[in-house]
Amino acid sequence: MSYRLGVLTTHPVQYYSAWFRELASWLDLEVFYCYRQNPQGQAAAGFGVELEWDTPLLEGYAYRWLNNVSRSPGLGTFGGCDTPEIADLVSSESLDALLVMGWNYRSALQAVWACWRRGIPVLMRGDSQLPNQRPLWKRLVKYVPYRVFLSRIDGHLFVGQRNRRYLTHYGVGENRLFFAPHCVDNEFFARRAAAAQRSGEAARIRSERGIPQDAFVLLFAGKMIPKKRPEDIIQACTRLERAGEGGIWLVLVGSGPLQNALQDSTRQTRRVVFVGFRNQSQMPAHYVAADALVLASCEESWGLVVNEAMACGLPALVSDRVGCAPDLIEEGVTGFTYPCGDIERLCRRILRLRRLVQLERERLRQEVRSRISQFSIENASRAVLEALSAVTRSRRKPTLPSPDPE
Repeated sequence: MSYRLGVLTTHPVQYYSAWFRELASWLDLEVFYCYRQNPQGQAAAGFGVELEWDTPLLEGYAYRWLNNVSRSPGLGTFGGCDTPEIADLVSSESLDALLVMGWNYRSALQAVWACWRRGIPVLMRGDSQLPNQRPLWKRLVKYVPYRVFLSRIDGHLFVGQRNRRYLTHYGVGENRLFFAPHCVDNEFFARRAAAAQRSGEAARIRSERGIPQDAFVLLFAGKMIPKKRPEDIIQACTRLERAGEGGIWLVLVGSGPLQNALQDSTRQTRRVVFVGFRNQSQMPAHYVAADALVLASCEESWGLVVNEAMACGLPALVSDRVGCAPDLIEEGVTGFTYPCGDIERLCRRILRLRRLVQLERERLRQEVRSRISQFSIENASRAVLEALSAVTRSRRKPTLPSPDPE
């Protein structure tokens, strides 16, 4: 007997689609989407350019679009996703459980309340973490309602250590916690990265930008928005160049509202290179054209770009505000962390990472690949089945798919 699982989420996301395809091969899955994001919406969300992802978002699994009745449909506000029909669907579809992705939008609460009324188990997956600083009054105001709500959810799929700490802080019991790691399609990135190295595409990316093949190249990949703090990385690399540390280059992949100002500020150095937005299928080649990823964010619930880079074999240097830091970064083994905003410490970490790459590149790659293999769509899928087995009664756990003999 196979479980029938519904999934409620806001809109198609490139990271989730591969996971949904995997889940659909293990159980009877249907995904409910609340909002149709268009290229203009992607630009407004911080990408700075109108875009369509070049990997399939809606293939390999069953899905349907919900009727969004919000007066201002969108992803930026709580009321931007308002889909009351989900209340009828959760019962009419004979679901064994509903997995709700996040809960900071109206549709999520509509779905949870409908499941509670009908006795349908609810699973929830988010990546919230406890803030570093928050006024005492705000913590007190949130504590009781969050504790009451979150502790009533049948099962939480936590994505990492900080997310787990968040849930236990609000009273979620150990028996309701299941580790479903934040993940990307590791195989997709590893396969394309290897192909880019074999074909010489990675080397061409360097040569086309005037980057020496023996340079140490840091890569920033993401939206150029304030919370990502790309200016910190530029400042650190510029400071190192002025101090006589040769051979350090920075490549920035992405676009956004800060791009023009950042380009203007770096016209005096040729070691800071802007390549603009690159789509999913183009990213693996840019990862392996670099030596390490750097992410300086002051607000980052996880940082899936680190997963992508590690799937391509790159170590990472991240600020201590990046949510994945305690899970993916082991100091001197898979990369380094530094205090967010501390440019001097960032400079020192860059030099240490360069030294490690020069002396122990192959060991770093092996450690990185070993670590990221634990954060896979397969392991996230197994967690879903484990959670389903725990929250449903009188049902036999389905047989897990056997490994491919090849």
